[in-house]
This record gives sequence, C-alpha cells and structure tokens, in this order.
Amino acid sequence: MNKVCFLVFLIAGFQVHGNEAWENDYDEALNFQCPDQTTISGITSQHHNRYEDRRWDFRCKRSPASTSCFWTVYVNGFDKPVHFSCPNNHIISGMSSYHQNQQEDRRWRFYCCAVDNYCSHPCSWTPYVNNFDEKFTWVVPHGSYLAGVRSYHNNHAEDRRWRFKFCASTC
Repeated sequence: MNKVCFLVFLIAGFQVHGNEAWENDYDEALNFQCPDQTTISGITSQHHNRYEDRRWDFRCKRSPASTSCFWTVYVNGFDKPVHFSCPNNHIISGMSSYHQNQQEDRRWRFYCCAVDNYCSHPCSWTPYVNNFDEKFTWVVPHGSYLAGVRSYHNNHAEDRRWRFKFCASTC
C-alpha cells in the first residue's frame, strides 16, 4: 500500500491489517453506517480466540434507499439470538454493536432505511455463512438488498454463527 493510501486510511479512522480495513478492533465498539443512498453490499468478519470477539468490515453499494432512516434499539441480550428484519420496504444500511468481556458477546442494533418502489419480497435467508471461529465474507447477491440478520451465540466457542436475509429489488 502506498503512503498516500495508508494516510487516507489512518485519517478516516480505519485499522489496516494486511489488505483489509476493519471498522473496529477486538473488544471495541462497532458503529458502521453506509453513506446516504447506499446500503450494505458485503460483510467480512474475523474471529480471534484470544479476544473471543470479531472485527468487522463492510462494503456499500448505491441503492434507492432514502434518507428516511432510523437506528433500532438493541435487538438481543448477551448470549441470546439475533432474529432481526427491517420493517417492510426498508433495507439495512448500517450495523452497530458493543462487546462485553464477561459474556464474550455483543449486543446488536441496525440502521434501516426506507426504499421507494421496493418490495420486501421475494426474500431468502442464506444458510449459515460461517462455522464458529471462522473468518467469513458474504456478498449480497446482485439485484438484492440486505434486509435481515440472524445469529446465535455458543458459550463454548464464545462466537456466533450468522445468516442473512436478502430481498430482490423488484416485486
């Protein structure tokens, strides 16, 4: 990476690890929001056994999402499942969480944005995109948008497995 690019990453607050820029570090809060009229198009996450936590990276793509957006409340307790979908005609454009060392888990909330002329169907859930302690990268299928998230926590692995709901952009 050349010096100019490296400085841009440092100024933007990203943490550079090899070829990846993480939005958070282990045990730190995560607060990610795509720019206006964009939505999450890809998610990468890496687990570390020493910290029993994950760091996260996101990609965004243009979308018909409006600036009529809102953050949810936290949708899970520590060690509890996440079963979340944005309301009809909304897509996920941000994710936020904080980690607690005592439970070695995170609580999650989501940034949902309204989309004009968009239907919340047909939708599909991915199978689990990771096993415990695995790094994963998931890309939203072409012509679809991220609309929901499910995960469950395992106390032995001190990690979560993840599934994602994606909906076609047209009815």
